[in-house]
Amino acid sequence: MKVRVRYFASVRECLGRREDVLEVPEGATLGELWQLLLERSPELSRLGCSLSFALNQEYADPAAVLREGDEVALIPPVSGGAPSSCEIVETPIDVEALVRAVSAPSAGATVVFVGTTRVTNEGRRVRRLEYEAFGEMALREMEKIAVAVRERWPVQRVSIVHRVGVVPVGEPSVVVAVSAAHRAEAFEACRFAIDRLKETVPIWKKEFFEGGELWIGPQSGKPGPTGGG
Repeated sequence: MKVRVRYFASVRECLGRREDVLEVPEGATLGELWQLLLERSPELSRLGCSLSFALNQEYADPAAVLREGDEVALIPPVSGGAPSSCEIVETPIDVEALVRAVSAPSAGATVVFVGTTRVTNEGRRVRRLEYEAFGEMALREMEKIAVAVRERWPVQRVSIVHRVGVVPVGEPSVVVAVSAAHRAEAFEACRFAIDRLKETVPIWKKEFFEGGELWIGPQSGKPGPTGGG
């Protein structure tokens, strides 16, 4: 089936065109369309953390299913400020790109939490972590967190990205970036976001260590965080 994909502002300049008509499989989602676009135009990856989707002129979740004749738009940050950006990725997280994504002329403070795989845990030497997510629900819960942040604090922009699959020692598994006019609000909002993510977002962590492996968290019978750090 065919869908129309429209590009604006920085996306249009990046691609050098205003739109495409693309063939996608029946039942494809916005997220799957985004992966197709990345395969066709890898240069889009530098903009991905700050983009939102619109489906038939309404903001839409990446899990939204496409239909024949749909119109999709890639929405860069609007002039009044970027929409909250949440992603689940299978590749290394570009922390610097997230910092750029939340930067704004009116933001005097940017706070970033980076959760990484550490080499030891409870006396065990860790080889790697593997994360599994209920993707669609996880994204919705992450968006709820971003909305809650914007309702409680006068922040400028919020980005939350979690990696799934194998995360080697020393690499980030989750990053939260928040910008605000003042540091107090930025610190509080970032702390709230990562704490709530570990409580509510359906992402699970399995630890592979020298001599064995186990799920970390309540399902293992031991308390533990969902995300890294």
